[in-house]
Amino acid sequence: MQVKPQEPKAVQIREMFSRIAPRYDLLNHLLSLNIDRHWRRVTVGLLAPVLARPEAKVLDVCCGTADLALALGRRARARIIGVDFSHPMLVTARRKAERHERNVGLAEGDALRLPFSESEFDAVTIAFGLRNLVDREAGLNELHRMLKPRGSVAILEFSQPAFPLFRQLFGLYFQFILPRIGGAISGSRPAYEYLHDTVQAFPSPASLVRMMQSTGFSEVHYRTLSGGIAALHLGIRA
Repeated sequence: MQVKPQEPKAVQIREMFSRIAPRYDLLNHLLSLNIDRHWRRVTVGLLAPVLARPEAKVLDVCCGTADLALALGRRARARIIGVDFSHPMLVTARRKAERHERNVGLAEGDALRLPFSESEFDAVTIAFGLRNLVDREAGLNELHRMLKPRGSVAILEFSQPAFPLFRQLFGLYFQFILPRIGGAISGSRPAYEYLHDTVQAFPSPASLVRMMQSTGFSEVHYRTLSGGIAALHLGIRA
């Protein structure tokens, strides 16, 4: 199913990710020094009880080239489905899924209008996608809608390091170095300037907890990763 969001900003975001899709994986691993793999392993580990259930279904929203969906699939007896609204991203994802996993399916769809029934999934994940949504509250509501009662949500996102010197160095890297390298390799420097801007504008971990609670998630908590470069939020649909 192909969903074409009508909001101009959403269209621009989709086109931006479609342009950088061929170099997306390379740049993710290069620019994060492969730390992104560790963050996904942590996410998978915390969802292990759900993944071990053969009857369970897990949805990975804004899956991109399916790195997290495939990481979930490697540990899962459950069925994994990744969804994204960038067709070129999904082309790469499908090639990877065909090589490595049999229990990972992929679908094309908008995170604000997911093409699935309410209460269909035992767990929902979203990695580095929530900050790209034109309406984050609507996105959280959609994640909540997907979950069965007592289903789990995991939101992995960039954050701001708490230690002042580390935060300053991290900010300089994101603002000046990352766009230069990312632009040179991908051919789209604005995409990596956009990354810096969205990380700066994203709510703090404590603010995201309150947003999730307002949406209806319970037992919401988070852990910071790699000195606060990223944060992993977990919650339950009551």
